Amino acid sequence: MKNLSISLIFCSLICVISCRNEPGEWIRINQIGYRNDDIKTAVFLSVNSLDLKSFKIIDVKSGKVVMTFDKVFKTESLYPFKSCYRLPFTKLKQTGVYKIVAGNAESPEFPIGKNVYDGTADFLLNYMRQQRSGFNPYVKDSCHTHDGYEIYGKSNDSAHVNVSGGWHDAADYLQYVATSANATYQMLFAYSENPASFGDEYSANGLQGSDNLPDILDESKWGLDWLLKMNPGPETMYNQIADDRDHIGFRLPNQDTAKYGKGRERPVYFCTGKPQGLFKYKNRTTGIASTAGKFASAFAKGAQVFEKINPQYSKLLLKKSIEAFRFGLANPGVCQTAPGTAPYFYEEDNWVDDMELAAIELYNITRQTEYLKQAIQFGRKELVTPWIGSDTAHHYQWYPFVNLGHPAIARQEKTQNSNEFAGYMKKGLDLTEIKGRKNPFHVGIPFIWCSNNLVAAILTQAHLYSDITGDSSYADLEASHRDWLFGCNPWGTSMIVGLPEKGDYPQNSHSSYVARGGQVPGGLVDGPVYPTIFNSLKYIYLSKKDEYAQFQTKLAVYHDDFADYSTNECTMDGTASLTYYLSSLQSQAESVYRNNNISRIRGAIVRMDTTKRRFSEIN
Repeated sequence: MKNLSISLIFCSLICVISCRNEPGEWIRINQIGYRNDDIKTAVFLSVNSLDLKSFKIIDVKSGKVVMTFDKVFKTESLYPFKSCYRLPFTKLKQTGVYKIVAGNAESPEFPIGKNVYDGTADFLLNYMRQQRSGFNPYVKDSCHTHDGYEIYGKSNDSAHVNVSGGWHDAADYLQYVATSANATYQMLFAYSENPASFGDEYSANGLQGSDNLPDILDESKWGLDWLLKMNPGPETMYNQIADDRDHIGFRLPNQDTAKYGKGRERPVYFCTGKPQGLFKYKNRTTGIASTAGKFASAFAKGAQVFEKINPQYSKLLLKKSIEAFRFGLANPGVCQTAPGTAPYFYEEDNWVDDMELAAIELYNITRQTEYLKQAIQFGRKELVTPWIGSDTAHHYQWYPFVNLGHPAIARQEKTQNSNEFAGYMKKGLDLTEIKGRKNPFHVGIPFIWCSNNLVAAILTQAHLYSDITGDSSYADLEASHRDWLFGCNPWGTSMIVGLPEKGDYPQNSHSSYVARGGQVPGGLVDGPVYPTIFNSLKYIYLSKKDEYAQFQTKLAVYHDDFADYSTNECTMDGTASLTYYLSSLQSQAESVYRNNNISRIRGAIVRMDTTKRRFSEIN
């Protein structure tokens, strides 16, 4: 995070973390800051019962009160906080650096300006590069180059298959098509929507140096190349590399000592469409379409993005997409990841969303109406992704967490189908809004494992719905979930490592890199979970005193502790899923739905200096 090479466009100052707060009162804000026209709402928390009437905005440079607001909104209490208020200050639009005073509490400093999100999407790619398997630019060495040997294959002979590459899933070194294909698609989608928001500071191998290709496309191609290896033939698909025999403690990827029974090769799980699991536990696989659909959608999107950049590569991707889609049609059902010695695996139970997205992306590139018809048929089988509006779900039960097939169909000509699928998006947002009203932060997702991925999903859906329909009814919902990720939450912490640079963000995440004295810049941590989930997980503990102990609520807990793999482990797919939303907030972004003529300019990273009380230029 210290070697950011992206130049600053907006000079900003943020977040003196040690603010003057009376015991028991706090103000939570978005540490990144707010764009001038953003909806802006802070949250006031107190462990005491009190009647708050107003709050003030202070200009940091002058020290003067610039605005006083006498409209505050009391919410339901959230134990241990007896008094909770929402403090709206959207009317403050002037560029500057400010802080809020309410009751006896003072907020951290925060900027307002059009460029506060510039460079943030590119910043996420630091983590994606760090997760690379094969050549890893972070350690400047190669790892897992012997992958791997086939299991559950047709010949059942442990034959070698070359599948080196791709990304490690999280702190462990397992690799899954489900998460990797989704991450690849998400980054390709982000670029196709907001191409001007991405810079070129890294080469194809992940090392610093421009290669005349936006970094997000370098990363996307790294994913596509690995997916091609995992789908070497029309009816040959692999779903996973390694299993939880990997879980033997922290070590760097190029020093991996996990044993799988065949030298340095790791097992590569062949897609059979039937339950798998080498030991006591088995998954509940019923087919292959969930995996085939993910292959097909990533390949089809890649074919579109690379059509003019690399025509031959684009043709290959289109061919592979068509084949994968056909294979999915012939093998309906879910292809879950395989457990090992523990009962944990990705329990994906839906697959029609994967086939819907694949079909609509194939329609977008081929314009063959049969694909559009199939997309609509699949889309009508799952109107709303089932976790939305629910209180709980199994781990990755409804995945991907956002169905990007619905907005892709809604973007077709203004027909009944367009209105129909926009309506499905709206229904999901309505359910989220209703659920969010039950807490002071208006966050309407269930606090299950990887809750931050769900927040990213809602942000994506809300932003796309507004972009497609012009309906701004969910702007407040979007703002609440956006601000949650950057510190407007009970703990006052950002959920992205290193962002903002001088902010309060995870320092002690569950990672081998952190255990070895490094960091995981750009990584989105799993996020808060229900206390019942944390208390029920195997092998979980806290390695030190909980610095957020006084902020743990009956709704959710979060720990900045490497031993808490449930809330403080970064995930590759969750991080990639934010690239669209953050790139949409940047000053260069302009919706391609409204305007396809976008010129490229370089983004800038938000760098905050909390040791100064003025704007400062950082080059």
